Amino acid sequence: MKKLLIILILIAFVAISYSEEVVTSTENNGNLILEDIPPIPESIKNDLRRFQNIRSGSFRGFDSSGKQLYISTRFGNVSQLHLVKNPGGSRNQITYFDEPIGSVSKQPKGDLIAFTMDSGGSENAQIFSLNPLDGSFKLLTDGKSRNGGPLWNKTGTKIAYRSNKRNGASNDVWVMSISDPASAEVILESPDGTSWGPIDWSKDNSKVLIQNYISITNSKVYLVDLNTKEKELILGSLDKQSVNSGLSFDKDSTGIFYVTDEFGEFNNLAHKNLLSGEITVITQDIKWDVAGFTLSGDGARAAFTINENGFSSLYLLDTKTLEYQKVSTIPIGLVGGIEFNEEASMLGLSINTYKSPSDSYTLELKRNPLRYGELIQWTESEVGGLDTSSFVSPELISYPSFDGLDVPAFVYAKESKDPLPVIIYIHGGPEGQSRPRFSSTFQLWIDQLGAAVITPNVRGSEGYGKTYLGLDNGFNRENSVKDIGALLDWIEEQPNLDSSRVAVYGGSYGGYMVLASAVHYSDRLKAAIDIVGISNFVTFLTNTQDYRRDLRRVEYGDERDPKMRAFLEKISPNNNVEKIFVPMFVAQGENDPRVPVTESEQVVKSLREADKTVWYMNALNEGHGYRKKENRDIYQQAVILFLKEHL
Repeated sequence: MKKLLIILILIAFVAISYSEEVVTSTENNGNLILEDIPPIPESIKNDLRRFQNIRSGSFRGFDSSGKQLYISTRFGNVSQLHLVKNPGGSRNQITYFDEPIGSVSKQPKGDLIAFTMDSGGSENAQIFSLNPLDGSFKLLTDGKSRNGGPLWNKTGTKIAYRSNKRNGASNDVWVMSISDPASAEVILESPDGTSWGPIDWSKDNSKVLIQNYISITNSKVYLVDLNTKEKELILGSLDKQSVNSGLSFDKDSTGIFYVTDEFGEFNNLAHKNLLSGEITVITQDIKWDVAGFTLSGDGARAAFTINENGFSSLYLLDTKTLEYQKVSTIPIGLVGGIEFNEEASMLGLSINTYKSPSDSYTLELKRNPLRYGELIQWTESEVGGLDTSSFVSPELISYPSFDGLDVPAFVYAKESKDPLPVIIYIHGGPEGQSRPRFSSTFQLWIDQLGAAVITPNVRGSEGYGKTYLGLDNGFNRENSVKDIGALLDWIEEQPNLDSSRVAVYGGSYGGYMVLASAVHYSDRLKAAIDIVGISNFVTFLTNTQDYRRDLRRVEYGDERDPKMRAFLEKISPNNNVEKIFVPMFVAQGENDPRVPVTESEQVVKSLREADKTVWYMNALNEGHGYRKKENRDIYQQAVILFLKEHL
């Protein structure tokens, strides 16, 4: 009896000791739960203040006059819509919501704006109409389902959009009269779990182009007649995979502009005549992907962007001759959000460089579709008083992987007498791409930690051709992890880098890559930071939202197949925590519909049970990443504290 009593006391003591190991606190904004994260010193908060008060001014469209710009910027906690009346003018706030504004689409021949907004990062976005003249707005969708892509018809009376309202899983295409939300009707029922969404209305509003996205390497375009509701496959084939991304009808709606990889390694701009079936590949001589496109209201000219090894180039296109001309006045960086005003006298765009957050610009246009005038900057983003001239510029390099494949990467490293510690930033996707955009985070790490930052584009990244894109699919998943091992080899050979002090950082699929790198290379790492990462592919595919499960199975493999399921279980980091010996920081959003909170909870639990060092942060009002400044600030401070302690 005495022996049994001693055993019971010991069991109780162990249970109490374990529970006391997890120190939980809720930060002062009431939405962040921090476990085993020490109090953040005031010195770190003060040092980071300038880096955390940077604002951008992204172009979101022209107003009805075609002479003023809508932009999104943050004056409070989240980005809202503003109007700028002239270059360098004040930012006049239009929306005042607690959640950030999503997509924005201006009504043709009118003042209204259709925009999307979700709640708490749930991604169950709703569609609203906004009168920017008085700030009044109206909810158009049901407030519960997931909706997106509002697309005005040519007269501004109706919108087409995608929604999973019917059953929560299918991405159907709907049409609604803007004055009567109760008129909403399905024009295309999704026959499967892939993504369907509207691209453009025909000139007479009788037909809608619809994109069917199956995977990043397989997409098709259909034409739906609104009278009969019949759909016709016009781009792509049911028998083979290829990229066919619809862009818009041409001037007379007798043809369609689109992007395709059917005629080469890269995504080319092409035109198909819907009457004759003739296809013209426009950018076959450009050996990079077309990344963006916009057509003027009169259909006489277009503009498109090219992703050249991560950098953007802007081109103007004469839609009659299909000749194009590169715009030479664009700064080296990234270009996005391109759109013509209704008169086609200006092209609006956002430009982002490593020294400047996204700012809004206009390019003056001449009568000739290929001629242009001055590039005018409308906004000048605040950078918290930082001297951006001292920011470290990205250097494009490539390194050989285990099988001889050259892997591209950007290196941010300042000159130093002593070798620098390294932070490897791994993008998500998995089909994403690290590009040389403005990053206060990278410059913060360089400034506060004296670190070098490397952003590799491991196999499976987009932007380098369809062969490179497919190299990590299915049973080749861990070959991309081996690319990180090869990067560690490359770091060892660099005299200015300290291979004994390396951390890995990544979100979403990049979070999986962080966890997998910790499994395979713990002996070569000092710290690992996983944001909303996949810890087990089988539980991820089981628990991700219904509307995106089939899309992810195409990329990662179908867990219902026994052979694939066994492989996914084998490579999942949560099943290999005994191989992890590196301190881990895990960050998650409670409402994440893509990588559910359970993915982080289970790996944190497994690491703790294996007596590993792990810090855990969960934001109760966020989803797939942190969009609210109040949460991002504390998160960045905690990351700096973690890296200072472990790197």
